[in-house]
Amino acid sequence: MLLLSKEDIKSVFTMKDAIVADKEAFRIFTEKKSVVPLRTNIPAPKHEGSLLFMPGYIEDIDCAGVKIVSVFPKNVEKGIPSTPATVLLLDGTTGEVCSILDGTYVTQIRTGAASGAAFDVLARKDAKIGALIGTGGQAESQLEAMLAARKLDEVRIFNRSLKKAQDFVDSMDKELASYDTKFVAVDNSDDAVDGADMIITVTTSNTPVFDGNKVKKGATISGVGSYQPNMQEIDPTTLTRASKIFFDSEEAVLAEAGDFIKPLEAGIISKSDFTGELGSVINGSLAGRENDDEIIVFKSVGISVQDVVTAKMIYDKALELGVGTKW
Repeated sequence: MLLLSKEDIKSVFTMKDAIVADKEAFRIFTEKKSVVPLRTNIPAPKHEGSLLFMPGYIEDIDCAGVKIVSVFPKNVEKGIPSTPATVLLLDGTTGEVCSILDGTYVTQIRTGAASGAAFDVLARKDAKIGALIGTGGQAESQLEAMLAARKLDEVRIFNRSLKKAQDFVDSMDKELASYDTKFVAVDNSDDAVDGADMIITVTTSNTPVFDGNKVKKGATISGVGSYQPNMQEIDPTTLTRASKIFFDSEEAVLAEAGDFIKPLEAGIISKSDFTGELGSVINGSLAGRENDDEIIVFKSVGISVQDVVTAKMIYDKALELGVGTKW
């Protein structure tokens, strides 16, 4: 068995690798070549926590996996992460656990790569300006995915706290210096979105975080923050203006994301406005961007196939390069 820490993973696996993994995962999922049972949620009321178990199996690549995520908000008081995660990767030919990976980092990079995959497939080739709304724990991987998908001149970054936005910019100037992109903190979302070719929202807001009328023709929007019916980052105006709307999993999005549940219930949009899943664009069964004026929206809530495919690719690279701790 191979144990892989965050540092091990970072030494062998890049964001571009993660985008390749997510594209493969979305294709596999859409083609129904995976087994993805409903996640198991075991409440731990004594400590106001939850234990989540998310399994998946992919016969074609002979592997399975289980991601265990614990949600214990009070961990913050103890100085430890509130959502620790671990991924167990199983050899599909023997059923043995072949690797244990830092699930927190696997989640970060594969979630960022979902936006990267969408931009790689759907964004204008000449995109130069990006916008990132939200600077929480997922923001860095989202920003890097944007940069890995297109060579951008500038990314505008918005947080309700301008200081937090500036602190994030200062940090990214160091962490992502190799991309040679200018990062700018702005004090309102209009300034972030106006003229942007690629937009990412990564917040847990219950109300839209930008004005859909400000979105330029030809923009691509990736919404990744909202994952509950009460959350709504994306302005419904954006959805009514969109030429195409894609999902990682349409079923999962319509069950979980308020971005779509709320406007559907209000009659602002209907299911006939939806184009399909990103995996169908990747395998060529659906058209992606067809002209430079289309506004295209991608919404992701995450699927376990991403974890399995990403973990398998990380494991294979680690074996090849002799990285990790054997146990």
